[in-house]
Amino acid sequence: MFTKILIANRGEIACRVIATAKKMGIATVAVYSDADAGARHVKLADEAVHIGPAPSRESYLQADRIIAAAKQTGAQAIHPGYGFLSENEGFARRVEEEGIAFIGPKHHAIAAMGDKIASKKLAKEAGVSCIPGWNEAIDSPEHAVEIARNVGYPVMIKASAGGGGKGLRVAFDDKEAFEGFASCKHEALSAFGDDRVFIEKFVEQPRHIEIQVLGDGFGNVIYLNERECSIQRRHQKVLEEAPSPFISEATRKAMGEQAVLLAKAVKYQSAGTVEFVVGKNQDFYFLEMNTRLQVEHPVTESITGLDLVEWMIRIAAGEQLTVTQSQVRRDGWAIECRINAEDPFRNFLPSTGRLVRFEPPEQTMFQADMSQRYGVRVDTGVFEGGEIPMHYDSMIAKLIVHGQDRNDAIQRMRAALNAFVIRGVESNIPFQAALLGHPDFASGHFNTGFIAEHYPHGFHAEDVPHEDPDFLVALAAYMHRRYRARACGISGQMVGHEITVGEAFTVVVLGPEGQHVPHEVTVSDYVDGAGSSNVQVGRKSYKISSSAHLGSIRVQGACNGMGFTAQIERGLPGQPLALRVRHNGTQIDTLVLTPLRARLFALMPYKAPPDMSKYVLSPMPGLLVQVAVKPGQKVQAGERVAVIEAMKMENVLFASADGVVKEIKAAQGESLAVDQPIVEFE
Repeated sequence: MFTKILIANRGEIACRVIATAKKMGIATVAVYSDADAGARHVKLADEAVHIGPAPSRESYLQADRIIAAAKQTGAQAIHPGYGFLSENEGFARRVEEEGIAFIGPKHHAIAAMGDKIASKKLAKEAGVSCIPGWNEAIDSPEHAVEIARNVGYPVMIKASAGGGGKGLRVAFDDKEAFEGFASCKHEALSAFGDDRVFIEKFVEQPRHIEIQVLGDGFGNVIYLNERECSIQRRHQKVLEEAPSPFISEATRKAMGEQAVLLAKAVKYQSAGTVEFVVGKNQDFYFLEMNTRLQVEHPVTESITGLDLVEWMIRIAAGEQLTVTQSQVRRDGWAIECRINAEDPFRNFLPSTGRLVRFEPPEQTMFQADMSQRYGVRVDTGVFEGGEIPMHYDSMIAKLIVHGQDRNDAIQRMRAALNAFVIRGVESNIPFQAALLGHPDFASGHFNTGFIAEHYPHGFHAEDVPHEDPDFLVALAAYMHRRYRARACGISGQMVGHEITVGEAFTVVVLGPEGQHVPHEVTVSDYVDGAGSSNVQVGRKSYKISSSAHLGSIRVQGACNGMGFTAQIERGLPGQPLALRVRHNGTQIDTLVLTPLRARLFALMPYKAPPDMSKYVLSPMPGLLVQVAVKPGQKVQAGERVAVIEAMKMENVLFASADGVVKEIKAAQGESLAVDQPIVEFE
């Protein structure tokens, strides 16, 4: 067994590998860029080596520097994590040639599965179900139309070297096939340096289901059940679960056996994933094989009790699998939500900056410890006070729950999302809460088009309707009365002139443009020794109790005998006395007032925000890489104005109306804040 390994990655996956290595008594070496000098994975590792500037192309993608770091520190093996160099056949070969073990498959397996055209040929030869289509490179749009007609519309036009949704189009007729071919070819050449394009049948109402496999150097391969990964936004996975709520036991077995056939055909040695697209009648077809550890591997670990990172290390060290197919268990149900630094209410634009507050829900399951079940696990590479840099992907954490069954897992995840406190950057937690609360998700009736179908115009606050809005009002009143009672108790009041806290309140729910909604509420205490209060909102009555510390954001308690977790914080810009309440993805801003103050507040005029219509504002924190206009220039609606780079993505800003540029307010190369003016028009 190895005594020291190097992790050629960063963030949560580097921390994940370190956890298992420590359990196994293996020393670890981290590598880091300028931006990650104080990162969590650097602090957790036994040693750390600086490998370059912040951009990944100058650090984490520098194979020479990573190999040199391994030699310098005496690391006997390199774990690539996922992303970066994890599926780079050349890197794996270099590592092997240098006499260092690569904790992943052999380079020949990466090469065989890395080319989508070659991998489909190999899969077909191995007896794996493949989608009808044309797996040779197509040389012209006319040829693409001819093939599409033969396969039968709709078809999917895909780049051979594609990934992450790039170089992919769906065509429903000849015109779309002709145009889609040209677009895919150009996009593929730009993104991957490889313009080969192929065509396959588009499976309607498709589900994305993948099979986890493990193979060793002795020819043993097993499959570890499946993961349902159909909840995707723009071909990027958002939420994953294991097992799938859709497939039958017979389909599960057939898919697993075919995945094993493919893994054996390429002499696969490590953890890997065979991805399938599954039709509405459970007909399934091979998509691709990911020759690395997947982001969503914790859900498989939860239901099988196997540490996949440990098995990757053991297999790379030459050990044989000791788990047989008949011993692979499927225990309970697991769900993973990817918690990303992005603003779902601004079309999921990246959100970078400092994590002012970072309080994950209480963990009862942990990385590298497979003995704990039916609880919550948080995989993260960040900490409170740390930075979410603009140079890498947007993931803050992976939130994993394990339940007795699917309904139990969904409820555990909803509670865990309610308890997850993130401040300083925006996160997609409201969106995840909306997905989990959607009836079609709860019933298991969804496919890869779920998000596009239900949120075709983006995600908005009204897309997260609360099942009982009055509960949020009641909770605001309950907490406000607790704040007031504490203040009266510590204020040193004069005997005989004490201020008592009343029971009648008006909770004003603050709306946009001054459209506030008042609710008459009474809060009276129960004499039960548990600190409970009866809160009356209209005709509804809520018995609420909580022992939450009044300075904390997270509030846990019970309402009418049912447990709840919510987030409540005091103070908003321009409203220092306001209370913001968050629960199940819904957020309300309130003022809890005495009836007299509420009547006076209703007389206050609405102060409109300043008119910013003549400005182009930065929609996110990021680096201003280009200003495409200059003072005095006439600009038409839809014309490019600026380009901002954040989290490995370039975001182009366009003019919303015709106008003349008056002034450039920000310089190229400047780091921008949200809503910072870039260009002013006359």
